[in-house]
Amino acid sequence: MSAPTYTISELAQEFDLTTRAIRFYEDMGLLSPERAGPGGRVRVYSGRDRARLLLTLRAKRLGLSLVEAKDILNMYDSPRDTVPQLEKFLQVLGDHRQQLEAQLTEVQANLEEVREHERKARASLAKARRGTAAAA
Repeated sequence: MSAPTYTISELAQEFDLTTRAIRFYEDMGLLSPERAGPGGRVRVYSGRDRARLLLTLRAKRLGLSLVEAKDILNMYDSPRDTVPQLEKFLQVLGDHRQQLEAQLTEVQANLEEVREHERKARASLAKARRGTAAAA
């Protein structure tokens, strides 16, 4: 029994992507489909390609770049010891976490500034309404 294969349309439908996005991931070296048909125009994706696509999309959800995702995926394709692979993965995740934490700190500061402006605007509005009511 042969291993399952997938067409670009099947993967696009399964992962809610455009075929163009899948071709872009292929151009980035994240996927390596076999070619079939006249002139090799038909892409045939393996279970490995499907798994790499799934992991690429997961990396994107984590906010990793496609280059970072590719580096991580390629580490697992090599026959090397898993210790360096896991160390690299932890380094990439740690760097990304630090970046997200810095962004979170900035967003929290911006939110506090917005809240302060809202408080001042509400106080000014209440004062203006009292002045309008008193004049009437």
